[in-house]
Amino acid sequence: MTTTSGHGRSLAVTAQDQGSALLAVLWLAAALSAIAFTVANTVRAETERTSTEVDSLKAYYLAAGAIDRAILYVQWGPSYRNPDGTPKYQSPMPVLQFNFPTGVATTEIILETSKLNVNSAPPSELLALVLALGAPPAQAETVVQGILDWRSPSAGGSFTPFDQYYLSLAPSFRARHASFEEIEELLLIRGVTPDLFYGSYIKDDQGRLIPRAGLRDCLSVYGSTNQLDANGVQPAIMQAIGISPDVAYAIANLRRVTPFRDMGQLAPFANGGPGIGRLSLRPSAIATLRATARLRLPNGQFSDLRRSVTAMVKFLGPEWDPPFHVLRWYDNAASVQ
Repeated sequence: MTTTSGHGRSLAVTAQDQGSALLAVLWLAAALSAIAFTVANTVRAETERTSTEVDSLKAYYLAAGAIDRAILYVQWGPSYRNPDGTPKYQSPMPVLQFNFPTGVATTEIILETSKLNVNSAPPSELLALVLALGAPPAQAETVVQGILDWRSPSAGGSFTPFDQYYLSLAPSFRARHASFEEIEELLLIRGVTPDLFYGSYIKDDQGRLIPRAGLRDCLSVYGSTNQLDANGVQPAIMQAIGISPDVAYAIANLRRVTPFRDMGQLAPFANGGPGIGRLSLRPSAIATLRATARLRLPNGQFSDLRRSVTAMVKFLGPEWDPPFHVLRWYDNAASVQ
């Protein structure tokens, strides 16, 4: 009896050990499966990220190439022609479209004379501009006072209220109290947000997102002190100088169809406000060239990824070698294309 009982207990212990071993194997298999799933997801995510980075780099070189080609077209002028005899560039031509084997690029040519001069624009125009860009009245007033404080000397070198605010920040600084040297200095002004500086998107009546310009599109250290280029001036600037909003957007929509080559094309808007007289076809030796590129996929469609590059270029004339000078270059430019 003892032997039989011991044999039964031995069999029971053996079955229990086998069950425990099986359970351990199942847990180990589940753990290994989870690890394998995590590794697979990580590899897949890294592969997609690397592919996106590669496409972004390709699009960057495509956009940079479009900037180089646009500079050449502007430099050569109407003497360089297409196979059908039409000029590749004839001023004014605010937009150039380039079709490359690996993708397409849209290059905007924005004359600095289409912007207000940040160092001389009167407070009333600055306030109207910031309000037109969507800032609330209190914020707009703060921004304008900050711009005036930045570009004006302080009495006896004393600290202004804006200086005291800037010195409370980390890192701290003082206002320049002299002319703006770079438009990016506006990002230091109290009240200026990235959306206000770079622009943003707003919804129209149908719920569609439409781009809204920022301060960088409307103000420049090389901007105009009087006449503004009609082919590039932003609707917000037109409102700031006294053109009604409806007329400002009508002018912007009309020039999208074809650029203004004759001031007579603006005759229907003569009663659009006192600022109409400040619009002209004014050339500028300094222009901002902003190229936005998209890659062509193997199936012939275009990638959703966009990459924008911007260059501020001063065209010097044929007597110079080279006949242009790149003043600023932005590898990662914000664009509303």
